[in-house]
Amino acid sequence: MILANKKPRLAVIGVGSLGRHHVRIYSEMPDVELVGVVDTDFSRAKEIASAHHTHAVENFEELFDRVDAVSLAVPTVDHAAMGIRLLEHEIDVLIEKPIAGSLEQADALIEAARAHHRVLQVGHVERFNPAVTAARKILKGPKFFEVHRLSVFTPRSLDVDVVLDLMIHDLDIVLSFVNAEVADIRAVGLPILTPRVDIANVRIEFRDGCVANLTASRVSTEKVRKLRFFQPNDYVSIDYTRQEMLVLNLARGENGEAKIGAHRVAGPQQEPLRLELESFVQAVRNRGTPLVTGEDGRRALRVATEIAEKIKEHAKIALDTT
Repeated sequence: MILANKKPRLAVIGVGSLGRHHVRIYSEMPDVELVGVVDTDFSRAKEIASAHHTHAVENFEELFDRVDAVSLAVPTVDHAAMGIRLLEHEIDVLIEKPIAGSLEQADALIEAARAHHRVLQVGHVERFNPAVTAARKILKGPKFFEVHRLSVFTPRSLDVDVVLDLMIHDLDIVLSFVNAEVADIRAVGLPILTPRVDIANVRIEFRDGCVANLTASRVSTEKVRKLRFFQPNDYVSIDYTRQEMLVLNLARGENGEAKIGAHRVAGPQQEPLRLELESFVQAVRNRGTPLVTGEDGRRALRVATEIAEKIKEHAKIALDTT
């Protein structure tokens, strides 16, 4: 059913550090009816609901006949079970990254969406960063990536390691920029403040010769969100936080001398999460294909899973040689 002439009924399941922002944005959309919010901490659900003039719901199953779509911002371990139940009840789902805790669970989500003709969008929010959108317009065969995503420690998303928590954002961007399959992965990582890997460094080689080096840390003293890539005649630097793109290339001066030309692209600041939710609502209304599909989410998860295995292999080799 196309909802072009009807307000989609939305709800948010999980109103922790990220989900509460979904609630805020939906509540500000004039073309959306925010039906309610759900959280295992019902007092928090009531607090968020009251602040945004909606209703708190104790059990997500109470939404089955009341909504057209939901944002699912619960711990990764619950993504598949809850997401599949929602899709089976013909509810469109925006599921926060990573899509699931395993490739088998991701496959089950994708199949449920296909079988019930539902929209399944994965919350890789950096796809909606204006700087990424600008960079996509000038892509011409990237050859080398250098990516850093560093964060100060916060007690959130500790159910997954830093690869699934932070690096997966950049994995998704790199995979969407490179038109080639992964040929080889080398990775190292260490637990620092948690039992899971908190800092990781990865080298990915693609079949077309492109190489990507990625570093992610959730135990840094500063916040860094930068992606740089080199392609024929261009050096491109993306600052996710500033939403800026800097392009350096070789140019010729008036006398024919070679010199480096530079131009910076920075438009009005826009909230990527708002752009993401607007895109989801549009897909729900028009029954369109979302910008970040379940298959996209699975591809990022597959590479992240391979990275986790490489980190384990490296750690085992290190232990065997001591």
